Amino acid sequence: MGDGALSVREKSSTARVVPPARPRKLAKVPFVELADGRLQGVVSSGSDIGRVYVSSVEAGTYAFACSTNNNRPCGGARGGFCNHIRALVDEAVLQYGVERVARYLKVEVSGEDPDAHTVLSAMSYTRPAQGDRSAAAQVFSRFLRHLAYLELAPDTAPLPEMQWFPTTRAVA
Repeated sequence: MGDGALSVREKSSTARVVPPARPRKLAKVPFVELADGRLQGVVSSGSDIGRVYVSSVEAGTYAFACSTNNNRPCGGARGGFCNHIRALVDEAVLQYGVERVARYLKVEVSGEDPDAHTVLSAMSYTRPAQGDRSAAAQVFSRFLRHLAYLELAPDTAPLPEMQWFPTTRAVA
């Protein structure tokens, strides 16, 4: 997608809209982001349709955290990455591309064609510790905010809560 396909607002925005590296299905991992020095997101439970897990991996140290939406610890995240974190890394690589995810997490990947498994293996090799689960509430709150935007009818009028970006013609 070159600059010719971007709208005027996207070209002048301070936050560049980055298209996904590859399309991904949202059923298993509906929310994934590289933010606050972590890869973090929401992962659906494989056994209970009403349960989701908030998972994260810290950049540099690879300290990981995984807990349910009611802040109960994940049973699989004891001593290593659980399946939720593995799914999160897989979907992050689909969304952002392996190079961007590896660069953000500060993972040295080698080989001809690195993938999510390469990133996970490099992080697992360091034997990361379990991290702090305190950010789970903020991540889950952002996920719920994104869901609320999906319920809005299509409209070209600006949203008041999205007006914190200054206009391109504003004088400071």
